[in-house]
Amino acid sequence: MEDQDMVPAVVTHKNFAQLYRTHLEKNGFLDTRFRLQNLTDNKMALPVLISRLAELNLQHLQDVVAPESTCSTTLIKSQTLVPSKKSCVKSLQRRLQEHVRLLVESTEVIWSEELVRDLPQTWKQHGDLILIAESTFQDPIWKKFGSDIWKTVATALGVKRVAKISRISTDGFRTPVVTLLLGEDSWVNHVDNGIRYEFDVTKCMFSSGNITEKLRIMTFDCTGETVVDLYAGIGYFTLPYLVHSKATLVHACEWNPDAVIALRRNLHLNRVSHKCVIHEGDNRQLSMCDVADRVNLGLIPSSEEGWPTACRLLRQNSGGILHIHQNVTSLPHKPALLQQDTCSQEASEEYHECKNKVIPSENNDTVFEENFCSSSAKGRIKSEWGKWAETAASQITKLLMENWEKPWKTHIRHIQHVKSYAPHIDHIVLDLECRPSC
Repeated sequence: MEDQDMVPAVVTHKNFAQLYRTHLEKNGFLDTRFRLQNLTDNKMALPVLISRLAELNLQHLQDVVAPESTCSTTLIKSQTLVPSKKSCVKSLQRRLQEHVRLLVESTEVIWSEELVRDLPQTWKQHGDLILIAESTFQDPIWKKFGSDIWKTVATALGVKRVAKISRISTDGFRTPVVTLLLGEDSWVNHVDNGIRYEFDVTKCMFSSGNITEKLRIMTFDCTGETVVDLYAGIGYFTLPYLVHSKATLVHACEWNPDAVIALRRNLHLNRVSHKCVIHEGDNRQLSMCDVADRVNLGLIPSSEEGWPTACRLLRQNSGGILHIHQNVTSLPHKPALLQQDTCSQEASEEYHECKNKVIPSENNDTVFEENFCSSSAKGRIKSEWGKWAETAASQITKLLMENWEKPWKTHIRHIQHVKSYAPHIDHIVLDLECRPSC
């Protein structure tokens, strides 16, 4: 077989495959034409571009993505690889255009480039339901076709139901404003990394953009731990803690009654109901305290209102870890200062110079992981992230001291970039270790 029929691939254990995929794609190594391929012995192959193969340093890759993993390279016959979802979407876009054009040309309407641009280029799929954006099918001409246009869309994309999302409501529950265009039942099924979620798309959101954080949680070892998820939703993080991280018990707090219904259903579907206690209502009113080894604060743009509650929940004698989500704004003229996987002396000095500008707590109770730069966090650390992290750590330290009336120390273990929320706004997670000083 000719070399051009072979595709190079990085091989790693399936537990780390998605972490490798995220890194390789972000850095332009992944061959996005193909899906990841299952191999024997719980291994997976991640196709990479042959043009970038010479730049791939496996030891460096392993250190950056998951030091506890192993990786190697292999060659795979291109004929055995399955086309990626991205490739399939492009094919579906052409198919959608062809089907809609046939419908349009069966009437007196003239097909035009304006109508092509009015079709969806991307969409979200949950089982047999497609969720399209409000900005599509805006031309008044579509009303001429009635329900036939939505039946045509469903046929072209291989689904049975079509819905359109316009915005997120301001009701405090982040309820999506969704209109069901074809179909009667708005409950959907979504499988994500071996976890099954069911929810009503007209009443609950599915945060697919948080996939990197859910994957990271999967690598935690929470055996014997009690975890509190202060913003559980339908179980985005609660379920990974229970199913993959093996937490002994999770307290799931949620104030949206529709999300609670879905959460109960999802706990039952994944057979972990017996390991989860649901607390309905405002988590600031929780009477529970001194129970948690780990608290997840998965609310953006900020979870700061939940910090006092989180501090009360940590075990007073041994403390624990807070996973604090936050949207942080970075100035456009300030590039990322620190490449963590290389951590040059120059970048490190620049970062610490910036870090030292933050006013420390009076008792110097906040410290950084000694090897934070080289081994803890992955990706790029921006100075704004570090500034926010130290400020947050200082505030948490004070809250802990006030709540338990004794000295505490906080330890910045990790800053994780989840996604770009908007231009110059990053969704990050701070892993903050909190321990009593005596």
